[in-house]
Amino acid sequence: MAISIRSRLPWAFVACALMAVATLTSTVVAETVATVNGVAIDSSIVDIYLESRIQKPADQATPEERETVLRELTDIYLLTTQSNAEELSNRPEIKAQMELQSRATLAQSVATDFFAKNPATDEEILTEYQLQMKAAPPMQFKARHILVETQAAATDLIAQLDSGADFVELAQANSTGPTGPAGGDLGWFSPEQMVKPFSDAVAVLTDGGHTSEPVQTQFGWHVILREETRENQPPTLDSVRDVLKQRVEQVKFQSYLERLRAIYAQGD
Repeated sequence: MAISIRSRLPWAFVACALMAVATLTSTVVAETVATVNGVAIDSSIVDIYLESRIQKPADQATPEERETVLRELTDIYLLTTQSNAEELSNRPEIKAQMELQSRATLAQSVATDFFAKNPATDEEILTEYQLQMKAAPPMQFKARHILVETQAAATDLIAQLDSGADFVELAQANSTGPTGPAGGDLGWFSPEQMVKPFSDAVAVLTDGGHTSEPVQTQFGWHVILREETRENQPPTLDSVRDVLKQRVEQVKFQSYLERLRAIYAQGD
């Protein structure tokens, strides 16, 4: 399935800023935890920074983790309240970084709000499931392969197989791939799980047959044995519901972005 659009947003690198969105929504009342050079550090700031550091909810932090974070925040506030801090904050490159972080936080907040208000419906999830199943390949294959560095080496192995050599033994003795010790066993797979030249070669074989010519991929030269074939076994709807839900919501968000881009383009 597709990668979450949240992980592909151009502002996702601002880790602390992005985590602030969720934390602020869960902070009902902020209270002052410490004061550094007259500037208050409130509990919402501590929780935001804490979650970004420990990668879990703030209420699950240990007293030691919270103390460590407070020391780090104190250092940050000490540095940013020095006499030269205001002057530095007016430098163009610093102002640009601060603006970017501010925009990143707000943009992520808008995105989070969109996802919350536009959840995938059961009907949309079912439709996506049907589309995915319709596009899924009808067959799966069980195969072995021998990976070598040169075409000549692969051709020699094919000649040995044609003369009755055992595929598993040849794979164990010659394959440079990670499956070599297991006799080149790849288990069951669907064609789209392999690079195209490999899957194309497997598809035209018969069960029990090996390739008559070496197959080249970016990994090297392959000799392939197709052992078995079976009908593809699609996952149940319930087992992939969460992935499908994310996929549907990604598509909705992408459409939203496209509309915004179109409006922006018309304004230019």
